[in-house]
Amino acid sequence: MKIIQLEINRIDELVELWNREFSEQFPMRKELFIQNTFEDENLFLPGSWMAVDDENNVIGFIISKRWQDPTPVPMPLNYGWIQVLVVSKKERNKGIGSLLLDKAEKALKEDGASEILLGSDPLHFFPSIPAEYENSAKWFEGKGYTYTGNEYDLLAAYDPLVKSEMPQLDGVDIEIASIQDKGELLRFMNQVFPGRWEYETIRYFQKGGTGREFVLLKKAGKVIGFCRINDDQSPVIYSNVYWAPLFSEPLGGIGSLGVDPVERGKGYGLAVVLAGIATLRSRGINRIAIDWTAIIDFYGKMGYQIWKEYRKYRKTL
Repeated sequence: MKIIQLEINRIDELVELWNREFSEQFPMRKELFIQNTFEDENLFLPGSWMAVDDENNVIGFIISKRWQDPTPVPMPLNYGWIQVLVVSKKERNKGIGSLLLDKAEKALKEDGASEILLGSDPLHFFPSIPAEYENSAKWFEGKGYTYTGNEYDLLAAYDPLVKSEMPQLDGVDIEIASIQDKGELLRFMNQVFPGRWEYETIRYFQKGGTGREFVLLKKAGKVIGFCRINDDQSPVIYSNVYWAPLFSEPLGGIGSLGVDPVERGKGYGLAVVLAGIATLRSRGINRIAIDWTAIIDFYGKMGYQIWKEYRKYRKTL
């Protein structure tokens, strides 16, 4: 066994190993792996490695990230992220995972990271450790990682014979964005939600987005709230539809979403979610996911139930 640098020319082997280990809960698509890892400017190659056996077969890998994208948005420069650590079941308990993690941690620390988060990276696969992998969580605890709370993915299935109505608001227009809204939407994100959501919106337009993935609330032509919606026609595979291959019918996604603080407390948050649901359903999508949230009671009022659970971990270096 030896440890070598992560390489995109081994993508088929990486995806195959992932699916041998995780496909029942988290089926990986090659295009998603490329998008979230090799096309992410934040991929940190000095901390990303593969373990190969004596026949040069990939038996494990670790992928780490540091914020390196030149896009001028406020992101935490002291963080390092472990996007994923995978070791073949047949090769576990041989120290391979420990060796991969040690190399990643040392590289992240040498690059200036003072904290490491498991998951939640830019273009992440997971918010953190899926709850069903309890042994993995305990293993990371033994490596000095601290549990900090839970996040959830939610899911709802709608009766295709029952229509979802578009809400109506006095003095507020509800619109599907167009490319002409790009400047105003980016202004809103920069002023109200700078950071990750702003970055994701910038990247969306860079990847060819036309606006159809955003429901907007407007007052006098100014955006005061938004809801991102995603389906299989979107220009990027967004996080709430990562695991669409689990279903035979189309999966849509709701989120991220937000309302200008000066406009909150007026029911606009609920309205923009309902507008997002109605829009997806008008496109023939009756199964909708909401990812990476802790506000399960809010979405529960609309019929959403917990689908997946994640346990958040971090480590101070």
